[in-house]
Amino acid sequence: MNRPRSSFATALFALSLCAIGPAQASSDLECHLQYRLSGWSLIYKHTTGTGTVSCSNGQSMSVRITAKALGLTAGKWRIDNGKGRFGGVHSINDVLGSYAQASANAGAVKSAEAQVLSKGNVQLSLSGKGEGVNVGVDIGAFTIKRR
Repeated sequence: MNRPRSSFATALFALSLCAIGPAQASSDLECHLQYRLSGWSLIYKHTTGTGTVSCSNGQSMSVRITAKALGLTAGKWRIDNGKGRFGGVHSINDVLGSYAQASANAGAVKSAEAQVLSKGNVQLSLSGKGEGVNVGVDIGAFTIKRR
């Protein structure tokens, strides 16, 4: 008579383990970028800047930003107080690397930028305002490195 109870208890225990399932992969971190950029373009576009990445787990990192692209573009600009938001990040180090970039821009005196970039599963949405004169379309890479 003990055998059916122990078999039932064992089956119940095994079923409860199945209900729990495998350990969940760590959820995405919420990470943001505060940045400043300046750049110029005449067919070749070159942008440099600095920023800080901050994540919801309390980690932060100072970064250096470069963007290089080719296209039909001309101008000189500066973006102050730019903001970025990352998606698909599991570790603060996931934000580092080169993102595919394509942009169309036009601005005189007051300049603005809004872009969505991707690097594998990581996405980066950028927005910022500044000053300068720029017009054109281009394609290239937006790179973030540890400073």
